[in-house]
Amino acid sequence: MIAIDGPAGAGKSTVARAVADELGYRYLDTGAMYRAVTLAALRAGVDSDDAAGLAALADRAATMTGDAELRSPEVERSVSLVASHQRVRAALHRAQRAFLAQGDAVGEGRDVGAVVWPEAELKIWLDAAPLVRARRRVEELGDASAAAALAERDERDSAQTIHAPDAVAIDSTDLELDAVVARIVELARERQP
Repeated sequence: MIAIDGPAGAGKSTVARAVADELGYRYLDTGAMYRAVTLAALRAGVDSDDAAGLAALADRAATMTGDAELRSPEVERSVSLVASHQRVRAALHRAQRAFLAQGDAVGEGRDVGAVVWPEAELKIWLDAAPLVRARRRVEELGDASAAAALAERDERDSAQTIHAPDAVAIDSTDLELDAVVARIVELARERQP
């Protein structure tokens, strides 16, 4: 099991998918799960302050992680609040642990290595300079306002962003994707029995 955590725009999803492909592992995008609960709530009219109502959507929403609307501006505006509810986090942590318990997986998010799967054989803290993360988010979303929203998102998500003390820190500011992936794959192979 490999856990890749870090703030928004650090490249977690792109890197984790590429590492999983390279190693032949399964991939878990925990952020998509929180986005799916948020999207389900928007569609069902459940208020983002209703922790019980949101938690009740978690099981159904876990199957929506491929929905194209997960990256919509409406979801982006509400996902931090939805993810801040402990009942939602507990429901999704159960689903995440069940997936990861099957082995040979790369899980990425904000607290995978510290909370969801602290037993991971390899934990990575992936980060980049704030301006680089902002540029990446603008490119990803195709929305110039995404750069300003990133600082707000960092602040809103700070309680859920937990750096595992035994994580290997990788700063992707000046690194190409291939270099980051190669470093993580190398670390993973060093830890294989």
